[in-house]
Amino acid sequence: MSAAVHPDRAELRRGLLAQRRAFAATPAFQAAEHAVRQSLSLLLEQLEPELLGVYWPLGGEFDAGALPFPRALPFARRDPAEMVFRRWDGAAPAAQDECGIATSTGAVAVPDVVLVPCVGFTREGFRLGYGGGYFDRWLSAHPGVTTVGVAWSGAETQFAVEPHDRALTVILTERELIAPD
Repeated sequence: MSAAVHPDRAELRRGLLAQRRAFAATPAFQAAEHAVRQSLSLLLEQLEPELLGVYWPLGGEFDAGALPFPRALPFARRDPAEMVFRRWDGAAPAAQDECGIATSTGAVAVPDVVLVPCVGFTREGFRLGYGGGYFDRWLSAHPGVTTVGVAWSGAETQFAVEPHDRALTVILTERELIAPD
């Protein structure tokens, strides 16, 4: 396929991150967060997670905030490159993982539902992350987990699916819930 249809992932990621930063600086961002929060609450009521894997929001990502479920935050190691979830009490994290992202010091646990941040996504349920492969490896090791990709509608794109990519169960944006076939 042509590069115009499937651009280089690093180039696509840079463009989507710049677009997300610009969106986060607009008045529409707050309304979009509210819409995602409402839809996510309804979805989680249906899923009834025993342990919800969340993520610490980076610039322009949806902030899940306080949710009425036991939660866990990811902890990423660089060498070997791997990720685990650690139980989180909801207090401001006092620790950072090896990638410099806020995390919990709680016990390692496996959530049954995981919110997955998406830099970009396809309608078929594939996500473009930050490029480290941490979520991809974790998802491959835990195929029975329900995955909820969280993205802004403007991050919908196309890219070549690679062997390590795993389709998410659903993707939630401020406009819709996408359930890939």
